[in-house]
Amino acid sequence: MGLFERYLSVWVGLAILAGLVFGNLMPAVFALVASLEYAHVNLVIAVLIWVMIYPMMVQIDFSSIKDVKKSPQGLILTVVINWLVKPFTMALLAWLFFKVLFVDWVDPQSATEYIAGMILLGVAPCTAMVFVWSQLIKGDPNYTLVQVSVNDLIMVVAFAPICALLLGVNDIQVPWETLLSSVFLYVVLPLVAGALTRKKLEADGDSESLNKFVSKLKPWSMLGLLGTVVLLFGFQAQTIIDEPQNILLIAIPLMIQTYGIFFITYYIAKKMKLSHKIAAPACMIATSNFFELAVAVAISLFGLHSGAALATVVGVLVEVPVMLTLVAFVNSRRSKFEADTGNETVET
Repeated sequence: MGLFERYLSVWVGLAILAGLVFGNLMPAVFALVASLEYAHVNLVIAVLIWVMIYPMMVQIDFSSIKDVKKSPQGLILTVVINWLVKPFTMALLAWLFFKVLFVDWVDPQSATEYIAGMILLGVAPCTAMVFVWSQLIKGDPNYTLVQVSVNDLIMVVAFAPICALLLGVNDIQVPWETLLSSVFLYVVLPLVAGALTRKKLEADGDSESLNKFVSKLKPWSMLGLLGTVVLLFGFQAQTIIDEPQNILLIAIPLMIQTYGIFFITYYIAKKMKLSHKIAAPACMIATSNFFELAVAVAISLFGLHSGAALATVVGVLVEVPVMLTLVAFVNSRRSKFEADTGNETVET
């Protein structure tokens, strides 16, 4: 894990502080940036989101999908948790906390927007950071590629309908045109661009050219993320300063969701007797979120200043430290997991 990835929570925290400070000192500048919109898409944020997402899509090797027949159980677990369980548990927790448990602490409009943001997080399975988690837990890198590749293909067709369903259940009006255009702009286009770039680099015959290209892009991806965080918190600086407790309120159900989904997946993987190198990445993929996509869609649907956008950014702040604790848990239980499932212990 590189410097940026290892201390991502620190950088995000600093970006949040920068956004709050500059948002209060220079509100006119942030108002100008917020006004740069076309068809409900903020142009500055769109560029930053693309800077984040494109390097991730270049890493996806769709040719690896053909290898799924070698061990389909792990992929089945990943798909079921990501698309049939995780979105619905997130929607349930969001509703429980902001419509029942926190109802006296958050105004109804903000509560509805927070729920929307958390639903968007729950419906967006992770793409990029999964490779980091898989490496740290000594997962099968090729199988991780298969899982991520299939997830991305499903996301193209399933993200919008599931979002619309869960938002509608929570009485949140969703403009289908905006939702579909967001999926096209932030999933389909970068996915195609990444695939074409990868094909071009692989066609050159230099096996290292792809790795070198991705390595060059990684710092830009992190800068895009941090720039987005600065802008989002700058746009909402006054609201956050007036109501700082809301960050904590959003974080609580997000943490419960993250730990809960992990242990559900971990338990099922053990019952399925999956090998650790396949089960561990499956748990990480199921647990983490494609928060870059969630941020982009929240902004497109609900606006830069919305509680939905805020909730997705809090997801960034929460996810990395939580995932690092889960990496430590998985590694500490590796030998026992292999023994319980009847697989050979992998030497580290």
